[in-house]
Amino acid sequence: MKRVLFILIAAALAVSCTSTGKKEKIEKQFDEISQLVKQEYAPDRREKTFEPSLAISDDAKTIVLKGSTTEPEAKEALLKKLIENKIEVLDSMKLLPDPALGDKTFGITAQSVINFRYGSGYSSESATQTIMGTPLRILEKKGGWTRAVTPEGYIAWVSSGSIQPMNEAEYSSWTSAPKLIVTTHYTLFRETPSETGAVVSDGVWGNIVKADGSAGNYNKVILPNGKVAYVLKAHTEDFSKWIASRNPSADNILATAVQFLGFPYMWGGTSVKAMDCSGFTKTAFYLNGVILERDASQQALTGEEVEITDGFENLQKGDLLFFGSKATPERKERITHVGIYIANGEFIHSATSVRINSLIPDSHNYYDGSNRLVRVKRLITKVDQDPGIVSIAKHQWYFN
Repeated sequence: MKRVLFILIAAALAVSCTSTGKKEKIEKQFDEISQLVKQEYAPDRREKTFEPSLAISDDAKTIVLKGSTTEPEAKEALLKKLIENKIEVLDSMKLLPDPALGDKTFGITAQSVINFRYGSGYSSESATQTIMGTPLRILEKKGGWTRAVTPEGYIAWVSSGSIQPMNEAEYSSWTSAPKLIVTTHYTLFRETPSETGAVVSDGVWGNIVKADGSAGNYNKVILPNGKVAYVLKAHTEDFSKWIASRNPSADNILATAVQFLGFPYMWGGTSVKAMDCSGFTKTAFYLNGVILERDASQQALTGEEVEITDGFENLQKGDLLFFGSKATPERKERITHVGIYIANGEFIHSATSVRINSLIPDSHNYYDGSNRLVRVKRLITKVDQDPGIVSIAKHQWYFN
């Protein structure tokens, strides 16, 4: 009897080990295949999502393809390669936007400033920010988190309560309604048209809200989440008139940029509350009516190349200076920092805080990273000619 029991146990263990070995082999193959597909169809997580996974039964007989992607071609390529490698799967991988969202695939940033992260949790790395009134496209939800796309095409996760989901009709109603934009660094939206009224929300430069009348020195507004509030007229301007008045000249961009001198640096920041280097350039351009790419490495791929082999004589006010490491036979160019050129070798940038430094070694404010200058780009000449330099006035997400 004991011998029979031993044989049965040994056989069960053998089957278990065989199944475990098969699962590990499938998982290894899958990882290799998905990496190849990702490199071809969605190499940059900031712009495209491709996150496949497998659920394999204990006996390795049932394999379910899960995860999500924004790229239908990537999913098709993955399934094809799995078949070629004799890995049969049940397809449960979602194409984004997730059908479970129904028609609520539009959204508006509902708080003064909201933080996006690369993962669906507060411990995930900061990615970017959007400010109140910024239009979004919703891709999926997980727990209390929402994955969304910003106007420049950046994909990341944000806490669901920070945005107002909408269907197309609601979104169209929002975009076509008269709106106001905040034109001061900070303001407060209050319950009543009085400085003693309870605060409904804070506001920052660039926030956009619906106009709904006035009361004395205050404008009555509707926030993206539907709340009614009042804000000082002196702190806002009609959004349509503001758009029409934008002139993204070098002088205007620099005039905006210097208003942030001393403001703190924060990784992922793109608002007046705090900003990283590319968040600073992005904000200076946005407040002059232009949407730039999010990161320095992305901004460096836009605009018009400026020759710098002979020094700084070709530089003009408003040019973007990109720092990092130049390409070598062994590695690609790497852009890690950006600033806006002023004149006479000086530029303004966000590093620890927003400050002015010089590229000239003998200067009192010499930037010790100047030897890492990789390239200079002129963006103001390419507004609405380059897909990464788009005026708000011509961005379809802001207007019907």
